[in-house]
Amino acid sequence: MFDRSPEHFTPQETALLQPFVTNTERPIFCLRNLPEVVKGALFSRYSRSTRSLRRLLLDEFINVPESGFSAIVAGAGADAAEQLVAVRQAEAFYDRVLIGYGDDSVAELGGAHIACEGVSNIAAKLLEDSRLGLSPLEKSTRYVRFDQQGPEGYAYLREPALMASPYAARFTAAMDGLFRTYSALLEPVQAWVQARFPRDPTTSPRAYASAVQAKSCDLLRGLLPMATRTNVGLFGNGRAFEYLLIKLAAAPFAEARQLGQAMQAELDQVIPSFVKRSKSERGTAYAAYLAATREQVAARAASLDLPRLPEDDVTVKLVDFDPQAEVKTVAAILYPHLDLPLAALYELAAAMPESERVALINAAVGERATRFQRPGRAFEEPYYTFDILADIGAYRDLQRHRVLTQERQRFTVDHGFLVPPELEEIGVAHAYSAAMQQAAEVYTALQAEFPHEAQYAVPFGFRVRWRVKLNLREAYHLIELRSARQGHPTYRQIVQAMFREISAVHPTLARGMRFVDQHTYDLERLAAEQRLDQKRQRRDAGEAADGA
Repeated sequence: MFDRSPEHFTPQETALLQPFVTNTERPIFCLRNLPEVVKGALFSRYSRSTRSLRRLLLDEFINVPESGFSAIVAGAGADAAEQLVAVRQAEAFYDRVLIGYGDDSVAELGGAHIACEGVSNIAAKLLEDSRLGLSPLEKSTRYVRFDQQGPEGYAYLREPALMASPYAARFTAAMDGLFRTYSALLEPVQAWVQARFPRDPTTSPRAYASAVQAKSCDLLRGLLPMATRTNVGLFGNGRAFEYLLIKLAAAPFAEARQLGQAMQAELDQVIPSFVKRSKSERGTAYAAYLAATREQVAARAASLDLPRLPEDDVTVKLVDFDPQAEVKTVAAILYPHLDLPLAALYELAAAMPESERVALINAAVGERATRFQRPGRAFEEPYYTFDILADIGAYRDLQRHRVLTQERQRFTVDHGFLVPPELEEIGVAHAYSAAMQQAAEVYTALQAEFPHEAQYAVPFGFRVRWRVKLNLREAYHLIELRSARQGHPTYRQIVQAMFREISAVHPTLARGMRFVDQHTYDLERLAAEQRLDQKRQRRDAGEAADGA
C-alpha cells in the first residue's frame, strides 16, 4: 500500500531501536519510551533531513556519546530514575539541536501530563480557559460528593488575603454554611429522588444508585462556592503550557500566580526546553502586558454610565449572524469540486434557485446515522454569536468546549441565583436559599475592598453572563452532545435554545441537526448507566467465552 521499500537495520541497530519504536521494519510506526525533549528534538531534525526517523534516532542520538543516550538506553528497561538523570545531563545537547528550528513549532512536539490538586474553582476555570493544545479533566460535581471534611474542615480555599482581613470570620461562616447545607440536604434529597422515581426491576441496583446520586448532586451543586477545592488534570504540548503559565502569571489572583510558579517547577522537570520562555524576560514582559491591558480596560469600563436592564431566569440570545450564510456555505460545499475561484462560486450560489441550494446542503449533510457523523468544513462558514445568562454550574459545563470563542464576565451575585424547582417540592428550598443569601451578603461586603477575591464567595447557583461565538459545524457538535438525555437540565435548556435560535434564522442549515434531544427527563443519568451495565455484561460474557 505504501510505496516504499523496507528499511534495513543490522541486528545490533534493531536491538538498539526496539525499545523506542513500535516496529523496525514498517513505514508506519510510533515512538515510545523516549523523554519529551528527545522526541521534540528528533522530530525537529526529521523536518530538515532526507533520512528516516529511525535512522536519525540511531545516527544523531543513540550513537552520539554527547547525547547521553547510552545511559537512557540502559535505564529504559530497568531504572527510571537513572534514565531521568541521563535526560537531565543531556538537556544542553538537545537544546542545541532545537536551536534554529522555530521555537514555537518545536514546542508543540513535546507534551506532558500534569495534575493540579486542591485548587479552587477560580483557578480551575483559568486552567480550563485555554482553547488549543491543552486537554483538561476536572473532578465532577455530579459523581463526587462534596460533603466530606478534612483537617481544615470543608474543602474550600481560605484565600490568604481574605483570611488576613476583618472579613475572615464572615467569609468562613458563609462558606461553612454552604457546605453544611449541602451535606444536610443530601440525604433528604436522595430519599425524595428514590421515592419519586422508584427503581424498575429491570434496572440494576448499581445503575439506579449512580443515577440517584447524580440527580441529587446536580440539584445541590448550586451551593458549592467558587472557593471549592477541586482537582484538574491537564495534558498538553509545550507551547500551550508556555502560554498558560504566562496567563497565570498575569492573573489578578494570588492563587493563580502561585499555581503558575508551581506548575513551572514541575514542567521544568519533564519538558524544560519547551516551557523555558514562560519564565524568560520575554515571558515576564508578556505577562506584564496582559495584566496592564486588563487593568486599563477595566478602569475605563468602570467609568461608563450603564443602563439597568431587566433579566429573565435563563437567557440565550442570538445577537449576531451572517444573513448570507446559506450562500457562503453552498459556495464552500462546491469549492473542492469545481475549478473556480471562491468569488465566482459566491455568485453562482447566490444566483441558484433556493431548491438547488437546499439540495446541495442536504447532500453535504448526508444520511447521518449518529451525532458523531458531522458534515464537513463548508459548515464552518456561518458564525453565530450568543449572549448567555445562566447559572455558573451550567457555565462550568459548557466552558469545556474549546473550538469556539467564549468569554465571561465576573462571578458575582448581581444576577441572582436559581433554585431548582425540585427543592421547592422536597421542602428544602428555604434552607438552600438562606445559605445562598448568606454567601451573597459576604460577597457584597467584600467586593469594594477585594473585587477579585470576592468571587471566591459566589456559589455555583448564581448566574453569570458569557458570550459564545461558534461556527455551524461546532454548533452541530455542541448542541447535539449537550442536549443528550444524560446532560444536566440547565445546560440542556441552553443548547436547546441555541438550536431554536439558529433554526429561526437559518432553517435549512439547522435541519441537519437531527440528534438534538428536546425532551425533558427525570433521572437524567439512568439510561446512560443502563447502557454501562449492558457494556459490562457484554465484556464479562466475552471474557467468559475466552476462558472457556
